Amino acid sequence: MDLFSQIEEPEREELKALRQELEEANYEYYVLNRPTLSDQDFDFKMHRLQELEAQFPDMFDPKSPTQHVGSDLDKGQRTKDKGQNGKAFETVKHKYPMLSLANSYSREEIEDWVRKLPSGVEIVCELKYDGLSISLWYENGKLVRALTRGDGQQGDDVIANIKTIPSIPRYVVGTPSVFEMRGEVLLPWERFEALNKEREEQEEPLFANPRNAASGTLKLQDPKEVARRGLEAYLYYMLGEDLPGTTHYERLQTAKQWGFHISDAIKVCKNVDEVMAYIAYWDTERKNLPVATDGIVLKVNDLAQQEELGYTAKTPRWAIAYKFPAEKQLTLLKEITYQVGRTGVVTPVANLEPVQLSGTIVQRATLHNEDFIRSLDIRPGDRVWVEKGGEIIPKIVEREKSKDRPSDSKPFEFLRICPECGTPLIRVPGEAAWRCPNENGCPPQIKGKIEHFVSRKAMNIDGLGEETIDLLYQKGLLHNIADIYDLRQEDIAAQERLGEKSAQNMLAGIEASKQVPWSRVLFALGIRMVGETTAKKIARAYNNIDMLQQATAEQLCAIDDVGPQIAENIVTYFEDTRNIEILARLRQAGLQMAGEAAEGPQSDKLAGMSIVISGTFSHHSRDEYKALIEAHGGKNVGSVSKKTSFILAGENMGPEKLKKAEALGIRLMSEDEFLEIINQENQENG
Repeated sequence: MDLFSQIEEPEREELKALRQELEEANYEYYVLNRPTLSDQDFDFKMHRLQELEAQFPDMFDPKSPTQHVGSDLDKGQRTKDKGQNGKAFETVKHKYPMLSLANSYSREEIEDWVRKLPSGVEIVCELKYDGLSISLWYENGKLVRALTRGDGQQGDDVIANIKTIPSIPRYVVGTPSVFEMRGEVLLPWERFEALNKEREEQEEPLFANPRNAASGTLKLQDPKEVARRGLEAYLYYMLGEDLPGTTHYERLQTAKQWGFHISDAIKVCKNVDEVMAYIAYWDTERKNLPVATDGIVLKVNDLAQQEELGYTAKTPRWAIAYKFPAEKQLTLLKEITYQVGRTGVVTPVANLEPVQLSGTIVQRATLHNEDFIRSLDIRPGDRVWVEKGGEIIPKIVEREKSKDRPSDSKPFEFLRICPECGTPLIRVPGEAAWRCPNENGCPPQIKGKIEHFVSRKAMNIDGLGEETIDLLYQKGLLHNIADIYDLRQEDIAAQERLGEKSAQNMLAGIEASKQVPWSRVLFALGIRMVGETTAKKIARAYNNIDMLQQATAEQLCAIDDVGPQIAENIVTYFEDTRNIEILARLRQAGLQMAGEAAEGPQSDKLAGMSIVISGTFSHHSRDEYKALIEAHGGKNVGSVSKKTSFILAGENMGPEKLKKAEALGIRLMSEDEFLEIINQENQENG
């Protein structure tokens, strides 16, 4: 190998490594909604890859991340938050490719881009909303499709969820017979904060930013839940044949007249100075907007000139995005303290020297867990970089390594004793968090369970807020959730800041909570990892608390969204005699410990059979098939064993289940075969 090849080889390896890293980052961003690279790091790595590909044209690959946009196609790959029944959205080919934009973090590059355009070209400046792209198809004034970007050539049709967004019209009048509107789906800051607060209370993973929350929400299978979360949309481009207007700006104003939600921040700029003034203004003013933005989009206004300038493989040449750099500041990490949650999770918190960041004073930032602290190797006394950017929650992103540490500095050691009750902490293998196991004697856990129990989505008891619960706990009136139903008006009224009226309102709320349905009572109990949706599914499968108490972990795993850990948590909950005593008191108080009586079985065709469901299906969802099995006398089980009667096998059946079924000689029954059995039974009964 000659000297030139020796120098060249590391750069070729860098090119290959960047392609793989960016493909993984695209998957994490678009599909999992859990990005590990910041936007700026991603863009810088993409620019570096473009440089290397230009340097080595023999390594051109049409599958390179530089040649296509990241894909958010669903492909039936469900996460707990993304769907409930495993059914994929319909994938539809775009009428026009849905490309991404070239990005820049340099105002100098933006100035150069504008100056290179033909003389006299008008530039339309718009806010770059930080959400996910959507393509809306209208035919004869009616909304008929709503496609995500997908891979740029085809997208998922999420029209049922899009119809829950009030600002997107289902019908418009006075429009061309066929046209397309493109825009961005967003979750406003207010709704984002409320959603993350709910998830925090249920100890579910928080969304990092509104964009991830909006993306996860739009791929949910339950439009009612999508509507509850409160998505918003801004439209920014019109496509089609024989459309009104010769400029981009004119078309947007026409779309606004038709009833589409078009931003008022759009401006036509005639020179580079006006463009730079627009960027400078919104760099500050965007912090006052109700939705997240991460930059400015510049587009050539004249549509004929857009066509002239054309496209690259993945971006239009007539548009570019200026991205606001994530704002970060250097400050001192004074000390690390700890918070104990309602399930005993101990979270480390960075206490910082106050610093202004994105318009607010930041003094604290979460440190997540011990592994996070070790990965950054941060210690009290370090100077650290704190970033907000698109995040609502400040976070430490790195230590300033140029600052020397004292010679006696030692790696940070995580606390091993609960800071609230002194109980030794435990760390379950496979989990990142340390936990206090003293759930019935640790004050934050006791009060946290009560706060969860009375919350709006649980028992919805007005008047019992965090401060009041703390007061009643300190006075010895509340030790657990059952004590709520023993509260007396005179005891409440005697407390500071309360009084007779507050006592009456609180008792009225407590009395009303006795009518809360069984599924919400189950959620209110606060069993670890049993969130609102999971509680509903468990309550449907087990019609009363006595049935649930007798269920085994294996039986519980047959319920959608209930994995081994959740099942084990439920079984463990009912094994604790203190919980049984509390449940007995709640039952005596009159709470709903059972649902409405379920309808009797339609037949006994499947009586005595234990049936496993695996794979994806065409005719019905997994939940619907489970209901059919129970309706005809069968029993749903989660794992394959010698006792399994047969497996209802759909497409993409789990390889482990398939392997075990073959080893045990268990029959695989197709969807059509199963339905034929059920239909035959229905015909016989008819």
